[in-house]
Amino acid sequence: MKRIEWSAMDDTTRAQLLTRPTRSLAAGVKARVEEVMADVAARGDVALRVLTEHYDSVRLEAFEVDAAERAAAVAAVGPALRAAIDEAASRIDAFHRAGMPRAYALDTAPGVRCERVLRPISPVGLYVPAGSAPLPSTALMLAIPAQLAGCGEIVLCTPPRRDGSADPAVLVAATYAPNARIFKLGGAQAIAAMSLGTASVPRCEKLFGPGNAWVDEAKRQASERPDGPAIDMPAGPSEVLVVADARANPVFVAADLLSQAEHGPDSQVILLSDDAALLDAVAVEVERQVAALPRADIARKALAHSRLIRVGDIAEAIAISNDYAPEHLILSVREPERWLDDVRNAGTVFLGDWTPESLGDYCSGSNHVLPTGGAARAWSGLSVSSFMKSLTVQHATRAGLGAIGPCAVTLAEAEGLQAHARAVQLRLAAGA
Repeated sequence: MKRIEWSAMDDTTRAQLLTRPTRSLAAGVKARVEEVMADVAARGDVALRVLTEHYDSVRLEAFEVDAAERAAAVAAVGPALRAAIDEAASRIDAFHRAGMPRAYALDTAPGVRCERVLRPISPVGLYVPAGSAPLPSTALMLAIPAQLAGCGEIVLCTPPRRDGSADPAVLVAATYAPNARIFKLGGAQAIAAMSLGTASVPRCEKLFGPGNAWVDEAKRQASERPDGPAIDMPAGPSEVLVVADARANPVFVAADLLSQAEHGPDSQVILLSDDAALLDAVAVEVERQVAALPRADIARKALAHSRLIRVGDIAEAIAISNDYAPEHLILSVREPERWLDDVRNAGTVFLGDWTPESLGDYCSGSNHVLPTGGAARAWSGLSVSSFMKSLTVQHATRAGLGAIGPCAVTLAEAEGLQAHARAVQLRLAAGA
């Protein structure tokens, strides 16, 4: 990774430096996902079998995980991993339970009551990646808030392994949504199945979960179909932006960059610092650490389009970060709390040298399903409210109508909507 001087770049070059790597793949991914969606729409389960055999190298006659496979998964997961899953789940549950949305009611005038009531979305579709790296942590991040929201029907899709089984740790994590039906399906075809419905897989009203560029594009296309499902957010290839000052630990910073680079070749990692020596030290440390990683080849591909950028000061770094809107933002600076108010756009923020992004991925309690690709400018990370919808309710008595009805009449007449006005006037007359 080579140090780049931000001040030496013009606006066009700066924009190119911060371009996500998936942008160059967009056209090809879009066309292939369209083919997958059309195939599943036309052939249903037959298409799913063909696509699974092609992409996952396994032929499945039945996609749904049965009771025997679930039981075998529980037996296969060792006690240490099971304890870690349970420990993480307890914190995820506590954090999400504390942030649950609430219903409320208010008398906005004498005799006029307005309410907001909450309803779970159902069925919901959860996607848990398990391609090059199975992610039981994602199963927890999806299953727990879905369960807290009270979703009555939950469909969970996760890619099969070469032997036709689902990853045991994913199945154990999914027990936190005990009513979930689990299917061994991955990639765009899993999203197509949950959005369209097949003989085996129920159609879902909203889809959740992260994935690669193919999954992200499939969710986007599904949401744009007539009567298509809603989606949680654009949640594609992982990304992290680190803002570090001269006193940051280059060993820690390099480790944080690599923790995201190892996700996939289309991941992006960016370091912004006002200290040239820190940037150079991190570059050396990245090379030292990546050589020892089991997923070094994947990480190196991600590093090829990642950046080490020298900025004028930390304030400029925060401004660049806000424009970029990273999925993960790490503030490896002194007194990080004082910079938090300046952060406008980020999926999640990690404060200080002792808060690695890995904690948020696994067990701090916050959710790791987060907006990517700049979507953090307008989207939020997953929460219990993501699995719920709100309805407003109004109730007026005769006296309440008398109190506020003239206001409605005046506004309706100003808009030229006489039927609206008359619906109120007739009642006012009847109550006189």
